[in-house]
Amino acid sequence: MAEVEKNEQKNRTENPTSYIPPVGSAAAMSIMVNNEELIYSAAADWLILRKDKKPKAEMFYISYATSSENPDRPITFVFNGGPGASSVYLHLGALGPQKAIFAQNGTIKPPPYQLENNANTWLQFTDLVFIDPIGTGFSSTIDDSEKKNSAAVKDESGKERSEYWKVKRDLESLGEFISSYLSKNNRWESPIYIAGESYGGYRTAKLTKILQKDFGVGLSGAVIISPAMEFTLLDGSDYSVLNWIDSFPVMAAAAKLHKKSRKTDDNETLESYMKKAEQFAVKQLLPILAAGDLYGEAKKNQILNQAADYIGLPRKVMQAKNGRIEIEYFAKNLLRDEGKHLGLYDISLKVTDPYPDRDSYSGPDPTLHQAERVFAAGINTQLRKTIGLQTERNYELISMEVNKKWEVDTREHALDSQVGATDDLRFGMSLNPDMKVFLTHGIFDLVTAYFAAERLTHLMKLTDEQKEKLTVRYYKGGHMFYIWEESRKQLFEDIRKWYKGE
Repeated sequence: MAEVEKNEQKNRTENPTSYIPPVGSAAAMSIMVNNEELIYSAAADWLILRKDKKPKAEMFYISYATSSENPDRPITFVFNGGPGASSVYLHLGALGPQKAIFAQNGTIKPPPYQLENNANTWLQFTDLVFIDPIGTGFSSTIDDSEKKNSAAVKDESGKERSEYWKVKRDLESLGEFISSYLSKNNRWESPIYIAGESYGGYRTAKLTKILQKDFGVGLSGAVIISPAMEFTLLDGSDYSVLNWIDSFPVMAAAAKLHKKSRKTDDNETLESYMKKAEQFAVKQLLPILAAGDLYGEAKKNQILNQAADYIGLPRKVMQAKNGRIEIEYFAKNLLRDEGKHLGLYDISLKVTDPYPDRDSYSGPDPTLHQAERVFAAGINTQLRKTIGLQTERNYELISMEVNKKWEVDTREHALDSQVGATDDLRFGMSLNPDMKVFLTHGIFDLVTAYFAAERLTHLMKLTDEQKEKLTVRYYKGGHMFYIWEESRKQLFEDIRKWYKGE
C-alpha cells in the first residue's frame, strides 16, 4: 500500500495535469433498531474541489444512505468546528449508525475503545453525509507536500497557508462540496438539511445564506449545535462585558453542582437556580460591569459580593477582578482546595489537577482531551475495518495547525463590524420562509455558553411566522452534550419530531 501511494504521489508531481484521485470504499450494512433491521450503504470517499478547472483539494466525506430510492428522503450534511476539527465528533458521538461508548454522564471508560450500534442514529429519518473540511480528517490540498499544483499560498512572513483556511473560502468550499455531491448523487430533489457544531454552528448559520443565495441550494432546515455565533461574545475585557454575563449562569451551575454556592440550598433545583442566575446577571450584574464607577463603590461592591456568592468564589476575588472572571480562572480555582479543576467544555466534570501549585490553567480537559483517544480509535475502526477503506493516511481528528493559521477575510476594512453569523441566519430565514432552524446547547459548556444564544434569539427581531420556524433546546451536558446518554436520547426524540414536522 505504501508503494502504491508513493507511485501515485510521484505521478501527481511529475504530471500535475493528469491528476489521479485517491480511491474510496463502500459497503452494504445493517443494524437492528427497535427490533427492526435498518439496511443502509456506507461510503468513504473524496470529492475533488477545482479552481480554474484544475483539481485543488480533496475533501473527504463519509456517507450513510438507506436502500430506499424515495426522492422525499431527507439528506443532511454534517460538519464540526474548531476550526480544524473533523466531523468525527457528531459522527460517532450522536448521529451515525455506530457510536463511541461513553459512561452515562459523558466520562471516559477504560480502554480498549470500541464502537456499538447507535439506537439513536439520525439515519432512521435522514441520510447523512459527514464532511471533513480541508486540513482535517483525510481532506487536504492537492500536492501540498510538493508545493506544486497546490491551493497553498504564502503570507507576508513567507509561511505557507492554505487558501481554504479562511472564513469565506472555507464556507465556499463547503458550498462547492454540497452542490457537487447533490449533482453527483442525483439528490437535488431531496429535502436538504445542514448541521454543525461549535465553529461548525457558525458555519451552519452562515451557510443558510450562502448556500441558498450563491449556490442555489434550497434548505429545508438547519441544525445549529453548541455554536459560536458571534466572535465578539467569546472574549471579554474591561470595555466589552457581554462575555462575562453569558458565562455567569454556567459558573453558577458549576457552583451548585459542586456545592460551592452560597445562594442556594439542597431543596432548590438546578434549573431554578440557573434561572435566578440569568436574571441576576442581566438585571443587576450587567449594569455594574457596563457602568463602572457610575453606580458608586458601595452599590458596586454589594452586587459583586452577590455575584461571588452565586458562583462560589471568594468575595475578595470577585472585587479584585471587578466582576470579570475568566473561564480558565474559574475552572482552575473553584475546586482548587480539593486538588481538582473543572472541564471548560463540561463544568460538571472534574479531574485531578496535575499542576496544583501553578496559577495557570494547564491540565487536561476531562471532555476535550480525554475523549480524543475514544474518537480516534472509533473513526479508524469505522473507516478501515467496517467500511474497508485502504489508505495509510493519518486521520486528523483536530488540527491545531489549521486552527492557529485560520484567517478572518470577510471584512473589507479594519473598522468594519466584527465577524458574526446571526445576521446571516436572519437573512437565510427571510430568504427562505419555509426553512426551519433547530438551535441547541449543553448547559454546562463554558466555552460557548448557552446564555449567549438565549440572548441572541431575543435580539433577532423575528416575525411571528419566523419564530414558529425557530426551535431552541438546551440539554444537560457540556459542549458535546450528546455523549451524555440521557441527553443524546432526548436530542434524538426532539430532532426526529422536528424533521417530521410533529
